[in-house]
Amino acid sequence: MYRFLLSRQWVILTLVAVLLIPTMIKLGFWQMHRYEERTARNDLVARALEASPAPVESLTAPGKKITTRERYRTVTAKGRFDTDREVVVRRRTDSDDNIGYHVLTPFVLNDGKVLLVNRGWIPADGPSQTAFPKVPEPPRGELTLTGRLMPDETTEASGIKDLEGLPDRQIMLINSEQQAERLDARVLGGYVVLKTPEPKGDTPEPIGKPGNENAALNFAYAIQWWLFAAAVPVGWWFLVRREKRDREAAEDVEPAQPEPVTV
Repeated sequence: MYRFLLSRQWVILTLVAVLLIPTMIKLGFWQMHRYEERTARNDLVARALEASPAPVESLTAPGKKITTRERYRTVTAKGRFDTDREVVVRRRTDSDDNIGYHVLTPFVLNDGKVLLVNRGWIPADGPSQTAFPKVPEPPRGELTLTGRLMPDETTEASGIKDLEGLPDRQIMLINSEQQAERLDARVLGGYVVLKTPEPKGDTPEPIGKPGNENAALNFAYAIQWWLFAAAVPVGWWFLVRREKRDREAAEDVEPAQPEPVTV
């Protein structure tokens, strides 16, 4: 009754179905793992953003690497901006994906250490591609700032190549070790994305809070793959039953009688 399953066509179809089921189940577990990772990351970011502000030197120091638990923590620092040694970070985008620069300004603390502060985004014009652009000045004198603590940028983590031979006072990555060499100073590990004081006229454009990763999409993909895995044997059995019915119907049909030939 089911001898047709031994045919070449059905053997191949069955093998494909057998291979698809564990593959789809594995893909479902992979998506569920991604869901758990993203959910945990979102929770970690939310806790960091909600935490009370802490003095910057309680979380970082010269040469220290910022951990994932310290990332996005709100920190405070007291000192003054050093605009004479300010640089801009190339190929950065604003909220509308326009390409420009991030403004990186050293902030000299009262104890002489230096905190790198990303003050926000400015647009790039023609001359600024080869010359230092016009940058709005920060508040002068001693002040207290708040910002979100961030780890040093690296090519491995960001995918941005650290190019050489750039125009004066332009860089590709925000890296405290590199800036410590340039400034010949004790630079705190990582950098801070400025929150307050807010810039006049919203320029440089403030950098927004990190958004949540869409973990729910990975959960939906996991369920989808598992449904596909369940549908494969159902679909295979449906095809088998249809093939059996078609063959039985063909056997029940009487062969047509040839018409008599008249001479």
